[in-house]
Order: sequence, then structure tokens, then C-alpha cells
Amino acid sequence: MNECKSFLPNADNNSKILILGSMPGVKSLSEQQYYAHPQNRFWKIMAKFCSCENLTALSYPQKLKTLLQNHIALWDVIESCQRPGSLDSDIQNETPNDIGRLLKKYPNIKTICLNGNKSYSSFKKYFPNLLNSYQCFKLPSTSPANARYRFDDLYKVWYEALVSVAK
Repeated sequence: MNECKSFLPNADNNSKILILGSMPGVKSLSEQQYYAHPQNRFWKIMAKFCSCENLTALSYPQKLKTLLQNHIALWDVIESCQRPGSLDSDIQNETPNDIGRLLKKYPNIKTICLNGNKSYSSFKKYFPNLLNSYQCFKLPSTSPANARYRFDDLYKVWYEALVSVAK
């Protein structure tokens, strides 16, 4: 059972949307980059939404900067957990990040997008009061394990949530 620890948030004072994953997978943890698995569709969705066709080819710091330029913050609901492999269903002994503190620090965030079922269930468990205080969207996971959604269908659902807040 591996001990997993999430990354620092990527946010600034202009952030209006907070995207929360559950916990980075094995590839992301080893690369120390959100959504590093080449089959994860997160960066492809962000490329299309941010009108930055080459986003997936940019360096990781440039990807994070592009999100901020589009008023999008990024973090995880879970700060630490134990998990063999990358599956959210295998997460045990989770501890949440201090999302309330992040939201107080960045008061322009009005929308929270939860990337996948585990992100949503952990958020609901640890921060039920925030579900009513913010515009929250439970979104289908961008993970390659979520093969149920074709890219165009996945993007359409994500776009509806992301566009809810003016850029």
C-alpha cells in the first residue's frame, strides 16, 4: 500500500473556477504533475476550452499558467491517502485538503468542478456546507479508467460547467 500525497494548489486572485480531482495517480505522482498520464483527457479538455491547441505540448509550468490565465484553479480534495496503484476505488485512510482555507484566500472562486465520483463523494463527505455555498458540478472523470465517455461527449459536459462562469 503506497502513501500518496497531493500537490500544492494552482490558484491565484483571478481564479473563478476551482477544479478538484481526488488524488493524483501513480504516473502523476512520479512526474509531480497533475494529469500526467498520457491517456488522461484533462489537458485535452482544457486545451479546447482555453482555445490553446498546443496546450498538451507545453511544459507543465506553462500548462498551469494557461489555466490561471483562463481563471481556472486546480487542486485535489484529498491531501493524503493510502492506495496501491491509481484507482480511486482503492483509496484508503484519506485526509482532506483544507479547501475552505483556499476558498477564503481566493474569494473570486464561485464555481467548483469535481472531476469524477471519488472527488465528488470526498468533497460531499468533508465539505457538505460548501456544496450549498458554491455552484458545484459533479463531472465525469477525465481518467482513462472512465472509458464510458467519448472525448466529444466528455468535453460537452465539462464545457457546460466551465462556461457557467464568465471567463
